Amino acid sequence: MRFSPSLVVLLYASLFAQDHALQKSNTSEDLRGVAVVSHHVAWASGTHGTYLRARDLGNQQPSWEVSRVPGTEALDFRDVEAFSADLAYLLSAGPGEQSRIYKTTDGGKTWMLQFTNKDPNGFFDCMAFWDSEHGMAVGDPVNGKFVLITTRNGGKNWDAIPPAALPPAIEGEGAFAASGTCITVEGKSNVWFATGGKVARAFRSTDNGRSWTAADTPMAHGTDSSGIFSIAFRDATHGVIAGGDYKQPGQDGPNLAFTEDGGVTWKLSTAGPQAFFSSVGLASGNDRVLVVGSAFTLDVRKNGARRIADLNLNACSVNAAGDAVAVGPKGAIVTFKK
Repeated sequence: MRFSPSLVVLLYASLFAQDHALQKSNTSEDLRGVAVVSHHVAWASGTHGTYLRARDLGNQQPSWEVSRVPGTEALDFRDVEAFSADLAYLLSAGPGEQSRIYKTTDGGKTWMLQFTNKDPNGFFDCMAFWDSEHGMAVGDPVNGKFVLITTRNGGKNWDAIPPAALPPAIEGEGAFAASGTCITVEGKSNVWFATGGKVARAFRSTDNGRSWTAADTPMAHGTDSSGIFSIAFRDATHGVIAGGDYKQPGQDGPNLAFTEDGGVTWKLSTAGPQAFFSSVGLASGNDRVLVVGSAFTLDVRKNGARRIADLNLNACSVNAAGDAVAVGPKGAIVTFKK
């Protein structure tokens, strides 16, 4: 979904203690994509073809290497999915051929253009990977159906999922390219993506995208600026969605909901205060949640939340070990201690 580049965002954290550190990113580009690979390695991405890499994330002040993919100065990389210091994918969001996927296997020394959207009505929003070879990307509806592409060979081929596999999109429904987190995967075959607009739904597939169901959620919706902006699962049954209305960032919910049945049903969180949330992350085996947006940080648990910091960020990433990084406007990067 087309997403305001001037969006003000907010951070909620729930997987961590209150310790956090602002990082020197060495860039003033707006950052919307982030991927924490390990205790040492993380990637980020943003405007004007920019990407960043840290190979010493565990240090108090990591060294963020900043560069651009050649020839992509007009692109906005809203999503980065990484698997090592050498292997990463970038997705640029935008209408028509501005939606692309690139891959590097040598730490950014070279980049391969793997996919270019040829449909002028298409607009890709985000992507997710089960492993370095198997992934999926989602785009806004064309001819009444969401557009999904998948790879089973590390991006050598990106194949379209037949529209017949998907429930029809509701008029005015779309996904949000706010943080690269509108789609998520788990295990070897589970995948979910989230929508907004006239409705706020969570789409689910348990067979690598061959068939889909869609579930209504109680999240804020009804306008083209509201709905679910981010979705994450810690296992096959426990997940979280976050969102709201980015044109009313201070509106207090309903902007956060949980599922315990794999996304079949969703229950609103009573944790608060709430506001607009653009990205959510959680670690496997942990019931705490990291949610980012525009004003403050919350430590969210099943029985409540604790406000711990005032920050302005767009996207977050949490790995299985609990390492977390969030990114935001004008090169903002924040790391969180466990």
